Formats: sequence, structure tokens, C-alpha cells
Amino acid sequence: MAQRIYGSMSTLPGITAPADSKPPRENVNAVSRALALLDVFQVDEQSVSLSELSRRLGMDKTTLLRTARTLARSGYLVQTEDARWRLGPAAGWLGVRYQTAFDVNNVIDTLLRQLHEATGETAAFFVREGNWRTCVARVDRATPARVHIRVGERMPLDKGASGRVLLAYSNHPGALYDRIRRTGHYISVRERDPNMSSIAIPVFRATRQLFGALCVSGVADRLTREVLETYHLPLVEAGNQLARALSDPDQRRLHSSR
Repeated sequence: MAQRIYGSMSTLPGITAPADSKPPRENVNAVSRALALLDVFQVDEQSVSLSELSRRLGMDKTTLLRTARTLARSGYLVQTEDARWRLGPAAGWLGVRYQTAFDVNNVIDTLLRQLHEATGETAAFFVREGNWRTCVARVDRATPARVHIRVGERMPLDKGASGRVLLAYSNHPGALYDRIRRTGHYISVRERDPNMSSIAIPVFRATRQLFGALCVSGVADRLTREVLETYHLPLVEAGNQLARALSDPDQRRLHSSR
């Protein structure tokens, strides 16, 4: 509502737009620059210099600094004592709200822990977002080396078990996806990552609309195709529980209170 009021001020009798108001196109460009700046930070870095941000974005430092300071005022960026920049708490809170937008997130967490206990491997839940898949929840196998992805990380659809399943049940054409739809699952061995393998199944809402993909993954040397096949039944059982929770508010409350 506020945007409509501000957008129409210059047309009201006796009211003129502020002298420093910017054309709509410039405002859109400013938003695009801010989003690009937030998106340029990588998973494995704590802070980035202004020069490096400028290089990555191809943006002059003056414009970049103005954009960064604007985002910092809202808590989306923080400038460190050595004048470097990192993502701020507002960015983290935005990610939390993205996760909890999936109403059954507490149920997903509970089921992933049960699946992890049953298999001893990493259990994760992915959803499709446009031409990508995003991990919205996962429980990792304890390992000395980091071989897993992080919650919120965006990954391709055409590589890996969960991506293939999401494509198949989005009616993607092809013999491979026809086979996935017939069997109800997909096993990926060293497909996305040469060291990893996984198995995934689809999860549906009560209306039979695709909700996401449930996945078990681990190191390929340990998780052969034969071993992954033994995880199909635990996956199906967890998927059925999640599907029931999607259609039963009482089950959502039950799981979230555990």
C-alpha cells in the first residue's frame, strides 16, 4: 500500500515529487546491483575486500561502496574492522524464513534424523526452484572431511539423484526420466561429484503435486549401487510419513513438539 501512495504523490493536487526522486529504471538498477552484491559472496569465505567485490561484479568502487553501505544499514551486510565486507544477520534471517516457509520443516528435520539413524548416511531434502534444486534441510554423516553441501546451496537439476527425480516428476521427457517414473527412484553414482553417490525418491502433497525429493548420499567407495538399493525401503517409509504430514495438520504438530 505504501508503494502505491508514494508512486502516486506527483499526480495529487498541490503535491510534487521530491527533487531527488529517481526514475523507475534507475531504482530497478539499484535493486539489481544490491541483489548481485548479496549473491556474489561464496560459501567458503568469511569476508571479502571491496576491491575483490568490484572485480567479481565489474562494478566501480564508488557505486559498490554506496550499495554496500545501503545494505549494511538494513543489516544485510557488515563491514569488518579491516574494512572488508561479509553477509549480515538480516541475510541469515532471510534464509531461515525461506526454510520455514516449507510448513512441515520440523517434520522434515525429524524424518531426516530418523533416516540418518536407519542408514548411517547423510539424509537431505531438496526442492525445485526454477532450473535449480535447493537443499532446504539435511542431517549429515559425521566425517573428518567435508564432502557434503550446505543447506540453501543451489545445485543443477540434471546431475545427482535428487535433481533427476525432481526433473522426472516435473514431466521432463526422455527415456531416463520415463524409467525414473516407472521405478519411483533414481541412483546416482559419481555423477555430480566423482567421490559421491546417492539415491532419491519423490515426495508429493495430498493433491499429488510434487513437493520435493528425499535423498540419502555418501562416499561412492562405500555406497555402491547395491548398497544404495537397500536404502530404498527406508526412503519410501520416510517419504510416506512426510506425505501424510503434508495433508494432516495434527501430524505436523505432533512431530514439531517432539
